[in-house]
Amino acid sequence: MTLRLIVEPVVRAALIEDLGRAGDITTDAIVPAEATVEAVIAARQPGVVAGLQAALLAFELVDPALRIEQLCDDGARIARGETVARISGRARGVLGAERTALNFLCRMSGIATATRGLADAIAGYDAKIVCTRKTTPGLRALEKHAVRLGGGANHRFGLDDAMLIKDNHIALAGGVRAALGGELPEAAALRETYRRRALLLSHILADAPHCRALPPEGGMFVLLDIRGTGLGAEDFARALLEREDVALLPCEGFGPSAVGHLRIALTAPEPRLEDAGRRIVRFARTLAG
Repeated sequence: MTLRLIVEPVVRAALIEDLGRAGDITTDAIVPAEATVEAVIAARQPGVVAGLQAALLAFELVDPALRIEQLCDDGARIARGETVARISGRARGVLGAERTALNFLCRMSGIATATRGLADAIAGYDAKIVCTRKTTPGLRALEKHAVRLGGGANHRFGLDDAMLIKDNHIALAGGVRAALGGELPEAAALRETYRRRALLLSHILADAPHCRALPPEGGMFVLLDIRGTGLGAEDFARALLEREDVALLPCEGFGPSAVGHLRIALTAPEPRLEDAGRRIVRFARTLAG
């Protein structure tokens, strides 16, 4: 019921957009009002079903007398040629809703299927596929739901969900330190969180031979100076990922002074940062012999 309350206004808007002011004038001119049809919706390729409820709702809204049989649930994995729904009744109602229904079903199933492919690719790793706010206007609820059906997770649903400082904020504030130095309580809480995580990580990394953790000074990263290990940043990062399953990024893009450094994001929760820090220490000790 809750999903229908969210989806129905979107489906109604799509039908109004398609049917326009006069309805399906081609069907009305060619197909007799009493003509009936039995239609099936079948998959042209294997994938994950999503948007089926929205699709079937389109038929229901155009002609409530249509008989609709849903043969699988959203989130189901289906094979090529598998039937997901049957619709029977007045042909005019079926044809009038067909394109809107398929638009919802094909787009959302495409999102769910693509997400499932990515989620399967990282299965077994401590990682997840997360979507952003880069959604089709008006379809965010459906598209984010499709991501979840495909095995992914949702990040912010809207700007009011959580703070996320991005490049434009930093540019307008005059730098990272200025962006994090505002007087808003939320900014103060974020600064304290990053400060606490930086101290935790720096304390752990102090035991890493030939490495030096540099405090962020208001930023969102701890930089790890690994020049003493004798490895370049890319070689160190690649070996660390292979041996300890920890991914760090080289800092060469920050300029010549950042060569030989790796960055560790403070956006991860503290238990994960602590675990990653201890893995880095273990790896550095193997390099030191």
